[in-house]
Amino acid sequence: MPELPEVETVVLSIRDKLVGQKFTNIHVRWPKVLFNFSEKYFVENIIDRNIANVHRRAKFIVLSFDEDILAIHLRMTGKLYFADGKTDEKHISASMELDNGQQLVFEDTRKFGRFYYYQSQDILDQKLGVEPLSNFFTADWLIKNLHCKKRMIKALLLDQRIIAGLGNIYVDECLWLSRIHPETRSNKIPKKNISTLCESIRNTLQSSITANGTTVVNFSYLNGISGKFSNQLQVFGKDGQPCFVCTTKIKKKKVAGRGTHYCPKCQKKKY
Repeated sequence: MPELPEVETVVLSIRDKLVGQKFTNIHVRWPKVLFNFSEKYFVENIIDRNIANVHRRAKFIVLSFDEDILAIHLRMTGKLYFADGKTDEKHISASMELDNGQQLVFEDTRKFGRFYYYQSQDILDQKLGVEPLSNFFTADWLIKNLHCKKRMIKALLLDQRIIAGLGNIYVDECLWLSRIHPETRSNKIPKKNISTLCESIRNTLQSSITANGTTVVNFSYLNGISGKFSNQLQVFGKDGQPCFVCTTKIKKKKVAGRGTHYCPKCQKKKY
């Protein structure tokens, strides 16, 4: 599933071509892609309206009109890209015509991606936590919000209601950088390690955005463009390989229901 950097990369790739444009029609091939509205509703309420902004909220791509929004979640294999005229790719779930003659295409091999229509972004904000690249995400905030809970740190960092946008790849990477075992209870982690974790999250996410995200299993969320952050991964997907710091073999185990990579020496479970 794409995480914050991959979604941000998609947003950056489509924003300039979408802002100021209008949808003129929609063609739906996989009806379930429209989660809480219909093709008819789109035609009656969204076409011929100015797209005011395109941004990211957590793992959602958000297209803003007036107050209302169209939120797109790529899920496992969604791609969002432009095409000149109609396209016949067999995995297309929906395509939307623009007034400049182009098509905004949503291609999704596994068909888990969804479009959501909301009267405002409030419904997303009520469900989602702080953005880790925002000014609200500080070491002090993270210390306070980890120490007030007694949860396994891996599960807590994956909880979108607390920190929005993190997923399995970047949580593993940031815990390794912070020398925190993924099964450590959040209220037991020393403040200095949490401060390092905060810095690691911000730096890792920003570095990944710069590298166009991480391409996993030869699948790119940008059509035809692979994310280069795969080359910078230190622990994720490295099970059985030597740790870059201590040469101990990286281990993989299931933590919080997810395959989790860690170094048993650098990330000793002390608490």
